[in-house]
Amino acid sequence: MDYFSLLGISVGLAADAFAVCIASGTAAEKVTFNYASKFALCFGLFQAAMPAAGWFIGKAGENFIGTVSHWIALLLLSYIGADMIREAVKKDRGDTPKPSHCGKIKLKTLLGLAVATSIDALAAGVILPSSIGAHTAPQMLAAVVTIGIITCAICYAGIYIGKKFGELCSRKAEIFGGIILIAIGLKIFIEHAAGQ
Repeated sequence: MDYFSLLGISVGLAADAFAVCIASGTAAEKVTFNYASKFALCFGLFQAAMPAAGWFIGKAGENFIGTVSHWIALLLLSYIGADMIREAVKKDRGDTPKPSHCGKIKLKTLLGLAVATSIDALAAGVILPSSIGAHTAPQMLAAVVTIGIITCAICYAGIYIGKKFGELCSRKAEIFGGIILIAIGLKIFIEHAAGQ
């Protein structure tokens, strides 16, 4: 198995998740070990599971995945980003007494972010065996575990990097985080459209 290529693919697949974690850390009022771990574990799990699912689906599902993955990412990230901006504006007006991101995140929001950032890994799972030379089930298992661990570590760091950035930007950090999420969704969509 080509471990160098696997490392590159793992980091590449985790890039969008890392950016979302930075945005989420920026928007968070308080970052705890538990908060960062939820992001890291959820994103790592989805980034590992999606290539495995893509491998099982195989070539038959590759065309379908390719036609919908960018739409799913765009819609989910735009919705969650817009919701973050809306909550930030409400806080600025004094409409909500409590901050929306006080070291806690709703499960549906976390799952939406994890799906949106890992959907491209589903398509990658179709070509992963030939890309890294993982042609047996144990090799593929080792590959997806590696992808999950690397994503987990990168995302954990991303939350804390975002929190430090948010402290510098203070008041407008949540609006900035929402804009980043929408921008990531647009980036995924445009890259896919340009690749067709």
